[in-house]
Amino acid sequence: MMQGSLDTTNLLLGILAAVSVLEALALGLAAYVGHGAYRHMMRALEDIQERQITPVMARVNAILDDVKEISGRVSEETERVDQAIHRALDRVDETTGRVRTNVHLRTSRVVGIVRGIRAALETFLSDDDVSHHRQAATTRVM
Repeated sequence: MMQGSLDTTNLLLGILAAVSVLEALALGLAAYVGHGAYRHMMRALEDIQERQITPVMARVNAILDDVKEISGRVSEETERVDQAIHRALDRVDETTGRVRTNVHLRTSRVVGIVRGIRAALETFLSDDDVSHHRQAATTRVM
């Protein structure tokens, strides 16, 4: 009975060996097909990159270079305008100071003259009033 069971075991082992060989062949075939598909996809991606992505990237890089150049110019012009505005404001401040000083000098002279005239008038009028009161007082006494 042992002989029958070894024949069955050997038969089953042979079948398992044959199936393993078939699985190995199928796995090798799948690897070969997968590698072929991989190469085909890589060629397609390289072709797409060469025909579409590379020109677009070149245009994008050119645009970025232009933007960088323009932003540099804008920055320089902004600095120049800022300096011009500061110079103009400094001139306005200086002119305002000069005008203020000149107006103050001229008005202080006029104010001084007016105050002098006023003081003279007050003195003259008050002297007149005093002499008039003295005459009135001397006339009453007499």
